[in-house]
Amino acid sequence: MNRVNQPGGRRADIPTAPGALSYAAAGVDIEAADEAVRLIRPLVASTARREVLEGIGGFAGLFALPTGYRQPVLVASADGVGTKLAVAVAAGRLDTVGVDLVAMCVDDLVCVGAEPLFLLDYQLWGHLSPEGVATVMAGIAEGCRKAGCAVLGGELAEHPGQLAEGEFDLAGFAVGVVERDRLIGPAGAHPAQEGDEVVGLLSPGLRSNGYSLVRAALLGRAGRGLDEEAWPGAGFSLADELLRPSPIYAPAVLQLARQLELRGVAHITGGGLPGNVPRALPPGLDAILTAGSWPVPRIFAEVKAAASADDAEMARTFNLGLGMIVVVPPGHSRLAVEVAGQFGVDAALVGQVVAGTGRCTIQSTL
Repeated sequence: MNRVNQPGGRRADIPTAPGALSYAAAGVDIEAADEAVRLIRPLVASTARREVLEGIGGFAGLFALPTGYRQPVLVASADGVGTKLAVAVAAGRLDTVGVDLVAMCVDDLVCVGAEPLFLLDYQLWGHLSPEGVATVMAGIAEGCRKAGCAVLGGELAEHPGQLAEGEFDLAGFAVGVVERDRLIGPAGAHPAQEGDEVVGLLSPGLRSNGYSLVRAALLGRAGRGLDEEAWPGAGFSLADELLRPSPIYAPAVLQLARQLELRGVAHITGGGLPGNVPRALPPGLDAILTAGSWPVPRIFAEVKAAASADDAEMARTFNLGLGMIVVVPPGHSRLAVEVAGQFGVDAALVGQVVAGTGRCTIQSTL
């Protein structure tokens, strides 16, 4: 989102006045950064685990490996929130995107069975707002408490001229641990087999994927306003719907792994169902999902109509109401649904694993 250069290569927002320049005059406010750190300290502390040796304030976070592992495998992931941030900035509501960030990172970790241990965040602001930073961090702390992981550290950066005032970007980096013989997925000891059942963990909305199409369709082509009703009779605004925080599935998936033989887990993010479900399967297998076996939230119909998109485009862009899927042995789907429900996660039997070529298909039209 760089600004357009002026003729001769001079940028419009670079100070040109004569005399001595300070860092502050160049657009970087160190005092604001110090104030932001002061505001977020208690939020970070609220996520602490006993393994945290040193967190915010040092040059690096220190975290002791949890005890009790025979062959611990460290698992790492990195992700962001994407252009959902643009909706949050436009709506002036930054309180939920931190939850989204944690969800995107830790729900990748549990796809191989890893317990999330800690997360580091990177916040890049055009003009650093201590209150804005604290609001975002409150969401990150909430997400980490839900996931059971600690905020171990991070970075606040102010890049005047690279981002406009009020704009920011957000990234997260998470680390987890799993016992080597408890790995889940194609590399695990018990990979998916033909005849296994596919259970979907339901998502009430978009989570954090497909927002470029959402914005182009609803806010652009359809000319919708964020303060308008999401759809007739919804009872809440379009901003409420688009900024609905992502569910965090990690605790439920970890409990499923304790009580069942999980043979595959897929986090439905960029690429939608066809792009992510096959990643949980060994070569030579397909997943066939049955349309109508789970509820598809209304927002997807709104986007589909505004974009004039077909079913295939919707499936490869959005989760369509399935935030994650888990693959379990035949006859175990009922127990999986019950266990997920104990963690407040609605779930449903949505499909089956069959012989194939590494695809995910949805039977009938959406």
